[in-house]
Amino acid sequence: MAGRTTPYGAFNFLVEITGVTPGAQDPLGGFSDVSGLNTEVTVAEYRNGNEKTNEVRKLTGLARVPDVTLRRGIIGSLDLWAWINQVRNGDQAALRTVTITLMDEGHTTAVQAWRLLRARPVRHSSGPFDAQSCEVAIEELTVAYERLELE
Repeated sequence: MAGRTTPYGAFNFLVEITGVTPGAQDPLGGFSDVSGLNTEVTVAEYRNGNEKTNEVRKLTGLARVPDVTLRRGIIGSLDLWAWINQVRNGDQAALRTVTITLMDEGHTTAVQAWRLLRARPVRHSSGPFDAQSCEVAIEELTVAYERLELE
């Protein structure tokens, strides 16, 4: 049987932060946006002086991951603030696993999951607030992590 031929929509996803938000079945206020999910492996170029060809060898270097930004509407919960406060106060147990799961159109089946291992918040912001706007008040959390895994 052939696989799926149409891509999934980017709007059906769940975010679970181990130890901060409830399980993926009952998230505390859904996130409206996740950005920055990628990884990169650096390459070091090297060439011996006595090589017979005029080409460099490419050696695998360090794997790097950028920070990920999570956005959600302000819901009056201090769960994300409590997490950043743990990190700010030097709590070594504050590292978490953040899982972003893409769901199918029926919101019932997980299609793919990105796991951010040993994650910690590095920036939290709220707003902007504008008395003449009708937009939702947004809270933004930037998370630094050490390794990205796909499932």
